[in-house]
Amino acid sequence: MNKLFVSVAATAFVGMASSAMAEDCGTVTVAEMNWASAGAIAQIDKIILENGYGCKVELVTGDTMPTFTSMKEKAEPDMAPELWINAIREPLDKAVAEGSLLIGGEILNEGGVEGFWIPTYIADEHDIHTIADVLKHPELFPGAEDESKGAFFTCPTGWNCRITTGNLFNAFNFEEAGFELVDSGSAAGLDGSLSRAYERKTGWLGYYWAPTAILGKYDMTLLDFEVEHDKEEWDKCTSIENCLEPKPNAWSKSEVYTVVTDEFSTKAGPTMDYIKGRTWDNRTVGQVLAWMQDNQATNEDGAYYFLENYENIWTTWVTPEVAEKIKAAL
Repeated sequence: MNKLFVSVAATAFVGMASSAMAEDCGTVTVAEMNWASAGAIAQIDKIILENGYGCKVELVTGDTMPTFTSMKEKAEPDMAPELWINAIREPLDKAVAEGSLLIGGEILNEGGVEGFWIPTYIADEHDIHTIADVLKHPELFPGAEDESKGAFFTCPTGWNCRITTGNLFNAFNFEEAGFELVDSGSAAGLDGSLSRAYERKTGWLGYYWAPTAILGKYDMTLLDFEVEHDKEEWDKCTSIENCLEPKPNAWSKSEVYTVVTDEFSTKAGPTMDYIKGRTWDNRTVGQVLAWMQDNQATNEDGAYYFLENYENIWTTWVTPEVAEKIKAAL
């Protein structure tokens, strides 16, 4: 009789705790940004917050500047899961200092990465890991119109990286070393050149960024520029079209965090531990994006794929009790 009473009381307590948690969490508005990695993490958050914490999640379409401005001025939406903060650092710092916004966890723990890449099988076989190394071997990178030169695949016309890549090509004296800039024509052309080279096991050299589907699919090595990012030089020359005397420089790491409104953080309860603690690496993100691309999958599909196949990662973001709720829901 006593055991029965304890069991019933415990069950009632768990029910009340769950209701209280749901009530505390309430409705959460989450920005689903219009690029794949941010869309996937927004859907992952939705599944985890609803099934693990009893929240009701509403996804709203977002983009960096409109979402940030709306959060700062109107406290809507409650959360931006993947905000690339380099472009909004000063106003974000001001909003955090004023108390209207709060920075959560570093969702991309390696940050957004840009640079010059080669296939890892080329890097390993020929011990090429820096710009200086690659300059010695134009013969390993076919694809230029002049077959005596190495090919360097640049960004499509209209992309800002076309300017920076061209200036760095000149700054590091690629042409003198026997390389030729190859216009990829489009995003599809850039991807296609990399895919063809990889599947033929030939060399490829060019600009790319992470996390992306193609770098999740193909094992690529980011070359070391062996110089630090010089912001002053970047602003006055590296990023300026037709700069006459560009100097060696390197991209800075793009810091990518989750940002929430102060209003939400005060009522979020245990969900804030999750928001501050979850993080994933570019390789994992890239693998999820590659699966989404290969299967023409939605952001929601990608979220379920991640939760079903990367349990070793997401279960570290939550307590064991929450993890069991999510597994049961899946």
